[in-house]
Amino acid sequence: MNRKDAQDIVREIRTISRYVRFAGVVNNKGKITAYERRPGHEPLLNIKSTSDQFSHLAIKTRMSSQFNKQLGDVQFMWEEREKVQAISFAVGKNTVWVSIDKKVIRSEVLRIIDNCLPIVKQFS
Repeated sequence: MNRKDAQDIVREIRTISRYVRFAGVVNNKGKITAYERRPGHEPLLNIKSTSDQFSHLAIKTRMSSQFNKQLGDVQFMWEEREKVQAISFAVGKNTVWVSIDKKVIRSEVLRIIDNCLPIVKQFS
């Protein structure tokens, strides 16, 4: 995926909901290629932890793809934590990672997912 496509993805996803804190595209080596953060919100992770998180995400995406033949492609992964919710989408060898405010009701998270799916499929 080229840089412009990555930037287009994060720009479109950031506009889906006011509850989206961060949208980024992570390559298969765990490096961020494009991102947008909601204005006025500080990151929850420091630089080192962010790097580790994205490396972990790249590994998890590679590991999940090993089962695609038997189970089918992963559509998305949803993770709930105490302070934030995260959704990730595999786009080829890249991963789109979206963080969402924790206090959002689940129907809004599902609406965000439903609106993200056509965007990421467009670039798959």
